[in-house]
This record gives sequence, structure tokens and C-alpha cells, in this order.
Amino acid sequence: MAEERFLIVDDYEPVARQRLPKDAYDYYAGGAGDEWTLRENRRAFDDWVIRPRMLTGAYPPDASTTVLGAELSMPIIVEETHMTARAAERAGTVMCVSSTTFPYLEDVANASAGPKWWQLYVFTDRGLSEELLHRVHAAGFSAICFTVDFPVGGLRHRDTRNAFLMPIGLPEDDHVFDPMISWDDLAWIREHAPLPVLVKGIMTAEDARLAVDHGADGIVVSNHGARQLDAVAATITVLPEVVESVEGRIPVIVDGGFRRGTDVFKALALGADAVMVARPICWGLSVAGEQGVVDVLAILRDELENTMALTGVKRIGDIVASHVARR
Repeated sequence: MAEERFLIVDDYEPVARQRLPKDAYDYYAGGAGDEWTLRENRRAFDDWVIRPRMLTGAYPPDASTTVLGAELSMPIIVEETHMTARAAERAGTVMCVSSTTFPYLEDVANASAGPKWWQLYVFTDRGLSEELLHRVHAAGFSAICFTVDFPVGGLRHRDTRNAFLMPIGLPEDDHVFDPMISWDDLAWIREHAPLPVLVKGIMTAEDARLAVDHGADGIVVSNHGARQLDAVAATITVLPEVVESVEGRIPVIVDGGFRRGTDVFKALALGADAVMVARPICWGLSVAGEQGVVDVLAILRDELENTMALTGVKRIGDIVASHVARR
């Protein structure tokens, strides 16, 4: 029954909406302002079409890849969430652990043997941030995902109308997170946690070059799930300029609106090394707990492998720019 009902990732959201309290659903589903960018993150995939190649003998497809030294079953990473460490390990991918779990980050680190990255917001209390970084390093996290697009909170009207408050950890509050973060903070982060640092929230070629110049180990092209500034471009739209500016020197990951394996394929063809997904993970978790997350990731991987088989591609590294074209 469940397999027949949940055939695609989007099958999970309406069920999750029924099960979650309204304020919790709106927190995860909503965006900033008029939510134009929220819609654009999905619509912009339609600007690209796939160009399949025939008679390549490329079968069976292999979706495995390596990102920052982590061997993954697929180029799909679980974005900043909590309570999904075991699911990410079972799916063979990386989990980026939400900063909201900082009170019990060691428990999350020990929940599974799979690779984990830590999402970093820098607190106004730098001493607290330094202590946190030491804990993250000691707990065995393999990378820091430095979230840079939160100098102040976005205008999330759904949350304001619902008087929403984060039930765990710290609220996303301007008085908690430091609005004065700068490129110099990459060196400060490494001083307290000598780990690879990805800069998450890059949306322009200019900032991508600065990230490389300041020693970033990776970039995440992200508009924060359209939850910060409305009227910015979709991430898939700016991905090509970021990839071009980086020139292959560091990995480029992208998030924002990924719901189908064809979406993932398009991003890889445009130069991304991997993608991150968040909202589908929340919906799977809400519907069926750990197994729901595993199933969502399995759907995306199966769809990606199906796309690879139908485009004549055997390995992730064989997906190139000529596999897509502007509509």
C-alpha cells in the first residue's frame, strides 16, 4: 500500500501537512516575502531540458560519488535537519546537522557511523561559538557548513502570523546570531575546528571567487530555501555562473527546490558536484519517521539512475554540460 501511495517525493507533502501542526508545517514549507523565490526555485528547472544520448552502452548506471572525501551512494546530501542521522547512513549519504541540535550534538554524532557535516551559525557570543566548534571537532564531524546568508532574519510572514517559536535549540533570532560575520571568519573557524569549511549561501560569481580566495573548501549555492530574501534568483539559475567562476578548484553543491531525479541530473550537468535536499526530508520524516526519510532518498536515487540510463550515462562524472540545453 505505502509503495503504491508514495511514488514520487511530492506525494509526501500533503500527508505531512495533515499530520503537522499548522505553525510547524508553515515554518518548513514557507518562504520570505511574497514567496516569489520559493516558487521560482521550482519553476526554474523548467528553463532547462535534458539532451539524451543513444547507443552508449552505459548500463547499469552507477550514482555513487565522492564529495570532500566522503564516499556517497548518490550525489544527494541531507540538508540541515535533525533526527535523521540513521536514515542518512542507511541511504549512504552525508547528513548536514542543524545548529538547533547544539545542546545534544554529541548524541547526534554517535547516533550513526555515517559522515556528518555541521551547519554553523556564528553566535554573537563568540566564546560560545568557539566552545561549540571545539565540541564539533571532538565529536568527529568531518566538515563545517558555514551558513553566511543570515545576517538578519528574513521576513517570513507565515511565521509572524502564526507567532511561531522554535521548539528546540536556539530560535533563528537576530539577537542570537552575529550579523557582523565576514570572510575573515573562515580562518577563525579553522582555528577552533581544523576541518574543511564549506561556505553556504553563495549566489553570485563575485562571492564564489572570494570564497576561493579565502580558502573555502567548498561552496553551497543557496538562497536558504527562499526563506531569507525574496526576489532573488533561483539557485539553478545562478549555478552556472558560480561553477564558471570557481573553475573546478573546489566542489560546488547546490540546494533549492529539488524534487525529482531529473532536477538532480540537470544540476550535475550544469556543474554541481552534488545537491542538498531539506523539505522532502522533513515531509518523509513527518509521514513515516526514519523509514520515510530513507524512502524519500531512495525515490530520488532511483529517479536519478533512471535518468542516467535513459540519457546514456553510466557514472556521475560522465554527466556533462552537453546533456542539458536551455529550453
